[in-house]
Amino acid sequence: MNAIVERMYNEDYFSQWLGILRLEEGPGYCTLQMTVRPEMVNGFGIAHGAITYALADSALAFASNSHGRKAVSIETSINHILAVKVGDVLTAIAEETSLSHKLGIYHIRVLRQEELVAHFKGVVYRKGETWDV
Repeated sequence: MNAIVERMYNEDYFSQWLGILRLEEGPGYCTLQMTVRPEMVNGFGIAHGAITYALADSALAFASNSHGRKAVSIETSINHILAVKVGDVLTAIAEETSLSHKLGIYHIRVLRQEELVAHFKGVVYRKGETWDV
């Protein structure tokens, strides 16, 4: 496992509360998984949109920081494609599509098994600071 992602995850109590499991990680990519719990649904009985957003946002953070430079999101967007329900196991796959000195662009697919439930795009600003691990 990536030492930077390990440190970030250990200090990321929200990702821990979500129950996120780290499946795969490396420079510019990350795969996370979580199960939707009853307290994550809205009044319609489906997962609150913030749940898939948060899973994808965590994948963005881990993937974009894995190079060693600190990176923070400056623009994100999500398309909710299918409803998500209690008990669904979601997998977020973050892939780097562009990396420059100052910016990184990432696309994150959120899947339920092989089915796409959300698509997230994130742009990060790469700071001059590096991770001390």
